[in-house]
Amino acid sequence: MHSWSQALTLSSASAWDEVFTGLHGASRISVSDHDAPWTGRLEWQQSKGYGLALCSGGQEVVRRDTRHIRSDPRGTYELLVPLAGTAWVEQGTSSAEIRPGSMVLCDIDRPMTFAHDDGFLSIAFIMSGQDVAVRSPIAARGSHMLSGARGLGRVVRQLATTLHEEREQLSETTFDIACDRLLDLVCLAAEGGDDTAPTGQRATVEAAIRRHIRRHACDRDLDVAGTARALGWSARYIQQVLQAADTTSRDLIRRERLHVARSRLVGASWATYSIAEIAHACGFGSHASFATAFREEFGMTPRDARNSGRGWAGPLTPWPARACWESSAERPWRRRDFADPL
Repeated sequence: MHSWSQALTLSSASAWDEVFTGLHGASRISVSDHDAPWTGRLEWQQSKGYGLALCSGGQEVVRRDTRHIRSDPRGTYELLVPLAGTAWVEQGTSSAEIRPGSMVLCDIDRPMTFAHDDGFLSIAFIMSGQDVAVRSPIAARGSHMLSGARGLGRVVRQLATTLHEEREQLSETTFDIACDRLLDLVCLAAEGGDDTAPTGQRATVEAAIRRHIRRHACDRDLDVAGTARALGWSARYIQQVLQAADTTSRDLIRRERLHVARSRLVGASWATYSIAEIAHACGFGSHASFATAFREEFGMTPRDARNSGRGWAGPLTPWPARACWESSAERPWRRRDFADPL
């Protein structure tokens, strides 16, 4: 099993640095006084697909630059959700102050910097860059500032907070299912920039296509032609929209059916049904094709998923970096490199 939940309170900056870089990846950390009293807190949940962490600590700057990325690539994106205090984030040509009510989505494998003073508290939602790109090429293009004060952004912030609070009550599979939906919402919010809904006709059409396929995933006759009739667009236009999003109707339907099947495998109401019966009910023609597709999508067999719903435990493995920024001209930061290449 890959799932793990842990909480740590650290009383020294050096101990914090070691744990932070072990969890988040190679980076350069700077503090104003490394010998001063320090209290840092980390609470995290990690599965094979996702990471979710609450983090608070003293004043610090973390830089993740090209050499850190080259020595420790992560292939992930991070949504940073502030709960208290203020921080500053810079990536590429974008920089912004973030505080409760705002969020930022960043590519961890692009150079970035991030800084905060005492009192900053945040939740970091870590997700696969490949999963982001499959859902939304727009979201995968770079950093995005998101409003968490209203509309869809507020839903994202509340779901991330609730997931952290309830993490120990969820099996690995259930945690991943919830994170899948959170990622869908994050990408949808990123497509709309700082608005409360996606902007542009193509983004609106794509969102409608995804909603329709999700609702009707288990209909055995679901296809692009039926989707086009239901939504009032041509099949060719739907294919063009999905092609621009680097996917196809066939891939979307298969993926949504797999996610429904995974939910049923761990659900109590389907406990008396065999795996083959669940596969058939979700629109798959054979148990063999279902098992192959399931393993390719989730990295486990359907039987493993069913068993994981009855409890989980597992070893801790590293997961990606949260990076930070602050102007060195404004503070006398002492620089130290951790996990740097020799």
